[in-house]
Amino acid sequence: MAEMDTPTPDLRERVRIIIHEADTPAGKAFDVALILCILASVAVVMMITVPSLKLWHDTLFAIEWGFTILFTIEYSLRLWSVDSPAKYARSFFGVIDIIAILPTYISAIFPGANYLLVVRALRVLRIFRILKLLEYVRGARTIMRALRASFAKITVFLLGVIILATIIGAVMFLVEAPHSAKFESIPKSIYWAIVTLTTVGYGDITPATPLGQFLAAVVMIMGYSIIAVPTGIVTAEMTRVDGPDTPNTRACPNCGVEGHRTDAVHCHACGETLHAADI
Repeated sequence: MAEMDTPTPDLRERVRIIIHEADTPAGKAFDVALILCILASVAVVMMITVPSLKLWHDTLFAIEWGFTILFTIEYSLRLWSVDSPAKYARSFFGVIDIIAILPTYISAIFPGANYLLVVRALRVLRIFRILKLLEYVRGARTIMRALRASFAKITVFLLGVIILATIIGAVMFLVEAPHSAKFESIPKSIYWAIVTLTTVGYGDITPATPLGQFLAAVVMIMGYSIIAVPTGIVTAEMTRVDGPDTPNTRACPNCGVEGHRTDAVHCHACGETLHAADI
C-alpha cells in the first residue's frame, strides 16, 4: 500500500513557520536577514544625528522610512500568521515589534520622535533564538519571573526610601537653610537627600555646617546598605523561580509566544496545543 502523502501546509502556515520558527533553514535565514536590517536601521538613525552628514540627511530619512515600511509589513505578517493576533501583540516580542516602528510614524506629527528608533536594537535579542542559545532564553525567563515576583516587595522598599528621603530632606533644610542658600527649600533638600542616598553625589549641593556634614556622612553610609536591598530581593526570587525546565525556541501557532519546555504539549501563555511536529 502506498504511503499517504503529508498534507502541504497552506500559505498562512508556511508564513508562520518562516517568521516565527527558528529551527528551519528558511526561518533561520529570515531571522538573520531581519537582524541585519535592524542593525542597519539603528546605524541609519545614528548617522542622521552626525553633523558632518547633514547633506545626506534627506537620503538617510528616506532609507529609514523604507526600513519602517519593511518592518511594518513584517509585523503585519506576524499578526496574520498566528491564530490569536491579540495575544502575540501583547507578548514581549510583540510589544517590542510595535514600539520599533511607531516612532517613525509619530515623527510625521512630532518631529524628532524618530530618534527613539534606537529601541529597535532590542529586537536583536532574537539572535538567541537563531544561535539556539537556550540557556540565554532560560536566563531571560528567569529574570522576568523574578522581577514580577519581586514587584510588590520592591514597591514597598521604594516607598520606604521616598519617605526616608523626605524626612532627611526636611531635617537638612532645618539645619542648613539658615547657613546655606543652596538648601533653599524642602524639595531642593529632598533632591539632595536622594542624590546622597543613591551615592550619586553630584556635588551641586553640599552642607556647610558641622551638624549637616555629620548627617550627610550618616546618609552616605545608609546609602550603601539601601542599594543592596533590591538586589537581594531579586536574587532571592531568581533562586526560587529558577527551576529545572529547559525552554526551547518553538513558537505557539496560536499566539506566537516562544520559550516552551522540550516536553511541553500546550502553550504556557494561551494553552493552545502545540503542533505535533514541533514536539
